Amino acid sequence: MCVDEAHAEKVSDALMNLGAISVSFQDDGDQPLFEPPPGTTPIWNETRVIGLFDENADLQAIRTRLEARRKIAKAIRACFEERLEDQVWERAWMDHFKPMRFGQTLWVCPTGHELDVADATIMQLDPGLAFGTGTHPTTALCLEWLDQNSDALAGATVIDYGCGSGILGIAALLLGAQHVYAIDIDPQALTATMENARKNGVEHQITTLMPSGTASLDIRASLVIANILARPLIELAENITDLLAEEGALVLSGLLAEQAEEVSAAYKSRIQFDLPAQREDWSRLSGRRII
Repeated sequence: MCVDEAHAEKVSDALMNLGAISVSFQDDGDQPLFEPPPGTTPIWNETRVIGLFDENADLQAIRTRLEARRKIAKAIRACFEERLEDQVWERAWMDHFKPMRFGQTLWVCPTGHELDVADATIMQLDPGLAFGTGTHPTTALCLEWLDQNSDALAGATVIDYGCGSGILGIAALLLGAQHVYAIDIDPQALTATMENARKNGVEHQITTLMPSGTASLDIRASLVIANILARPLIELAENITDLLAEEGALVLSGLLAEQAEEVSAAYKSRIQFDLPAQREDWSRLSGRRII
């Protein structure tokens, strides 16, 4: 159902009350939402509200009941029905996730895919609860940096700040790092990180913790990598820099190209940055802590 932003939640509630198994929102007007405020559900100006119903549901009766609610009926600009064949949806999603290369040697492969590439570093990773499979430009930029700087990772202590799925920390370990501290505010991200670490045989080299746990960390990392969002990167500049050893490397991403200058300004007193790297509308900052 196609509606405007003001009516999306009401239509969603109506579908749930009529027995929908789930309801999701999609962009119906090609409007990007780059950085919604924390704790908010992004809704587009033109939103497609999709209700999933059991195959035995009476869709005509559902339409009739929606049309009987005058305000809801007026809000719906268009309505479509599609019957879906039953299948193993988790596997159907992963069938679209193919091996991806980052840099020269680093590959991310879903479970079950064979990759016969000489001298490749292969990470096994499936789509799951937490963000981060390498498909987003910011994740790709960070993975490429790790591959390009793999020589400097040998024996390194790394902090992955905002670890999500753990993809960056695990990549660092596979490329030679000694230990990774994976930090995230979301308990599901920490769970996903450990599951993915076990899948790649590096679970004993990774420690997961909430940001509040960093106060007890008696370490200074050779590398801190933070792929989050511009506003948190700015607000956490002092905390993140304090985790970094002198002359240690800092990699920041999750920011739009036009936000790179503002983010780098928050760190400039303690970090000497290289030129930003860019992919599509997104940027990566990298540099070293000033002695």
